[in-house]
Formats: sequence, C-alpha cells, structure tokens
Amino acid sequence: MGQDGAMVEIRPLTGADRAGWEVLARAYHAMFDTEVSDGGYTQTWRRLLDGEQIRGIAARLDGKLIGFAHYYFHTSVWSAGDCRAYLQDLFVDAGARGCGAGRALYDKVASYRGFIAYARRLEPRAGAA
Repeated sequence: MGQDGAMVEIRPLTGADRAGWEVLARAYHAMFDTEVSDGGYTQTWRRLLDGEQIRGIAARLDGKLIGFAHYYFHTSVWSAGDCRAYLQDLFVDAGARGCGAGRALYDKVASYRGFIAYARRLEPRAGAA
C-alpha cells in the first residue's frame, strides 16, 4: 500500500510497459554497476513478452510502473507434475520503496520453500556458433 493508501497493483508485463520497464531496468543495472547494450534490453524485452523461457510482472502504484520482477520456471527432477519458479531480478524504483511492492511481487511468482539457487555461466558447446 502506498503512502496515500493506494494499493500496489501486480500484473504481467505488457507491450505498453516497454518504456517504463527500460527506465527501471537501466536503474537496476546501474545499481549493480553492470552494463547492458541497447540491443540487450531489446532482446530481453522480446523474451519477456514471448513468455516462453522467462516472464515478467510489473508493480504499479497510482497507474505508474514502479517495479518489476523477472522469473522463470523449470520442471522438477523428481516430480513430472511439479515445477519450480526462480526469481531472477526484482527491482522497485528508489522513490517507491517501502510501499510493499517488493513483497507483493514475490508473492505473485510462487511460494518460498527455503531453497537457494546458484548461478553458473553456460559455456558454448563445441561447434556451436
């Protein structure tokens, strides 16, 4: 809930969110002092909207995009009917922090079961271009 009592709205990212998402995504990368090319933002945006491998949700307060979460699913090794949701990125604009958007974004992705995931950069396969 915002400072004026407005509720944070959480929903999937849509094509109309592109400009606001990129402003936030650039702020997210600046926070970690990482660089992404303009083409990298375009490619990620296309993948988010495609929804095949990665997905994104948006947090809005009073109609303004204030945050996002990127996540993906992958099937469980031990149960064919089960999958895991992995939260990749979570970011809320500095001016909107404290309104509950981060907690609301987490709750929309999946339920936390205490697992920690480690990341590993994939090496190109031999012969792959």
